[in-house]
Amino acid sequence: MEELFDKPREECGVFGILAPEGENVARRIYYGLTALQHRGQEATGIAVSDTADPASRIRFHKNLGLVSEVFSPDILENLNGNIGIGHDRYSTQGSNTVENAQPMVMQYYGGYLGLVHNGNIVNAPALKKDLMSLGVCFHSTSDTEVVASLLARESTQCDTVEEAVKRTASRLIGGYALVFMSGSKLVGVRDPLALKPLCIGRAGSSYVIASESCALSAVNAQFLRDVKPGEIITITPDGIHSDFIPKADREAHCIFEYIYFARLDSCIDGIDVNDARIRGGRALAKAFPADADIVAGVPESGLAAAAGFSIESGIPYRSVFHKNSYIGRSFIKPTQEERETAVQQKLGLLSSSVRGKRVVLIDDSIVRGTTIRNLIRSLKNAGATEVHVRISSPPFLHPCYYGTNVPTTGELIASAQSEEQIRLMIGADSLHYMRIEDFRQMVGELPLCKACFDGDYPTEVPEERVSR
Repeated sequence: MEELFDKPREECGVFGILAPEGENVARRIYYGLTALQHRGQEATGIAVSDTADPASRIRFHKNLGLVSEVFSPDILENLNGNIGIGHDRYSTQGSNTVENAQPMVMQYYGGYLGLVHNGNIVNAPALKKDLMSLGVCFHSTSDTEVVASLLARESTQCDTVEEAVKRTASRLIGGYALVFMSGSKLVGVRDPLALKPLCIGRAGSSYVIASESCALSAVNAQFLRDVKPGEIITITPDGIHSDFIPKADREAHCIFEYIYFARLDSCIDGIDVNDARIRGGRALAKAFPADADIVAGVPESGLAAAAGFSIESGIPYRSVFHKNSYIGRSFIKPTQEERETAVQQKLGLLSSSVRGKRVVLIDDSIVRGTTIRNLIRSLKNAGATEVHVRISSPPFLHPCYYGTNVPTTGELIASAQSEEQIRLMIGADSLHYMRIEDFRQMVGELPLCKACFDGDYPTEVPEERVSR
């Protein structure tokens, strides 16, 4: 069902845990992945091992589907080990096949290796070509296998897995959060730009690495801190060790974590996601007020911004959509009529809340414009006299190359249409987007990647990656 909604999507969620010997961690990984399910709904997987026997084979299970669909109690019971990693996948590079599902598990020079990855490596095609010239074979189309193969290659020249990870990460360009498991070690890496989030927590004597702090809460782990830009965190039964790959010239935290991707109850790089979205809504109300009776948000990511718009404007906030949580996923519908029917099944309209009202409708983004047009039509059919749209992000003008599925420029409605043309196309009485300068009201002085809005990419993008 997620495919039906006109939204950018995050690629993946990663999770890793090392517990004292004798404790099985598969169930805790399951809960952590469930908390990160919003980051990827196409495939999931868990891999575990035992630090008491570092040379033992890694046991794993992965498949297409949601966490609750892929893992049964019997499967979890058979995944015995006190060190493990897990992954939720949404594919931006590589098709949605079991071969591309993670964790990626392989035998290498030092034993067995497991890897989970969030993000895109923009120089992966060049790295893959180099590895293939050395005789390395590939069985998937994802960037993750390139990283795993590069690490396996580097390990033949290094004394420790940490050294091999450092050499590998130093060759990667892009946005990434990586979690490796090898023998008795759990290793997490965050890209030097800090494009992708990664944090560390502790539950008793267990250490956890996860994409978001909400996953730490799901396993009763205390948040310790965010992984620093370019930091390599190594966790063993003896504790935590930190190292760094070469520092980038800048940091570029993905603004869409705060606008859309992250869960409301997460805190990323010291910024509470819910508070950031409320501040974004307040900034919208200051810049683009509306003469209206109620403010409403599109579930789920438009709700906090709508609350902020209401607070700042003094216009009452009302729930006008009911999201049906029991509608499952489906493939893209073959006809427009079926697409619209599926959207109506997902979001029910509370007609009495809008009848005879002038509505300010808040959403986080417009990519192609199809979903917001259908929602405006539904509101007016239910008796709304006016619908004023406010978007808590600027217009999408450029694709993303770092793991966010913002499509090619030709598919972005704002790249070819003016704001007034878009307003007419979607049927809104007025339309305004957040201004780029108002991001400071959301996240303060946090250095950002906002290339999908202004084209200022924080890395070079190789020609083979460029989308037009």
